[in-house]
Amino acid sequence: MHPQTQSSYRSATQQPYPSTPGTSLALTPTPVSVPLLPPELDGVQAKPRHGESVARRAGRALRRVFASSAAAETEAVTRAAQAIQQPVTTGRQLAVSSIRGGAGKSTVAALLALTYAHYRSDPVLAVEADPALGTLPHRLGVREVRWSSTDLAQIVDPSMLITDLTGYLLPFTGGGWLLPGSQGSIGTRLDIDTYRIVMTSLRRHFATTVVDCETLPAEVARTALVTTQARVLVTPATVEGVLATKSVLEWMGGVHRGLLRTAVVVLNHTSPDGGIDVRKAAEHLGSGGAAVLALPYDRHLAGGGAVRAELLGERTREAAARLAAEVMDRAVSRGPGTQRGGGD
Repeated sequence: MHPQTQSSYRSATQQPYPSTPGTSLALTPTPVSVPLLPPELDGVQAKPRHGESVARRAGRALRRVFASSAAAETEAVTRAAQAIQQPVTTGRQLAVSSIRGGAGKSTVAALLALTYAHYRSDPVLAVEADPALGTLPHRLGVREVRWSSTDLAQIVDPSMLITDLTGYLLPFTGGGWLLPGSQGSIGTRLDIDTYRIVMTSLRRHFATTVVDCETLPAEVARTALVTTQARVLVTPATVEGVLATKSVLEWMGGVHRGLLRTAVVVLNHTSPDGGIDVRKAAEHLGSGGAAVLALPYDRHLAGGGAVRAELLGERTREAAARLAAEVMDRAVSRGPGTQRGGGD
């Protein structure tokens, strides 16, 4: 990890080209910044709502006055923070994918990136490896995009410092950085060689990298699942979602059984009415060693747009912290019950 302070990571000056002598980077055409939302769509997004209703928030406040659960909740959050903040000696790359669109994959990737950026003092990167009209930049509150993974793969150089690289990245809330997959063009693809160049080049500069992959069985998504240090599978909290995800877990176990020990399944509740028994679903999906966690329904997340931590429901914030802790634990220790360490 490059020995610069976090303040220098967050305040690095954006540069059109890295100051690497003796290169021909100036021959690379500079992309034009493109707004994520055209001017005619300004105001289309409704005012973001709080994740929980006023009545639910008031009820929780009353329960805290008359119950003794506050201390237990504080202890749980502290444990999660300690797991999220554990040291690493090489960058941990975490893949987020799903078996179908609309499962909430990019939302979960954004939640993880924001949570790591909040809790960790070292640099955090979010990579959009789902370039065809992906929503990760929207979820992270980015207003326009310029450089993409394909652009960066053509100019990245081993001698580049992190202050060079941040000129090609976009900052997001909390001090993290985003590398978009495209400028929102239909048909945009990300090939395996580009993905590998970018991920290999950036790993030494970022302690934590969250990769928002294409849906399975896309080639980059399959590659990410077997080359990263932990993998997250997002599924709707439905019977159909559980069945499809079970098939993916069985495939992963066939590739290498150790992959399941670094896998986390997220049962994403996209509606206020739960459609499955979470405990039974967790038993079914976790039989091979994967962790299974539920993400509760949240009005703020369901409304789309940028994820704002202050508007998330309390249960959602706690679930996001537990998820980030579980994923980091598995990325560092290579599975449950293994002694923690920072090795590869």
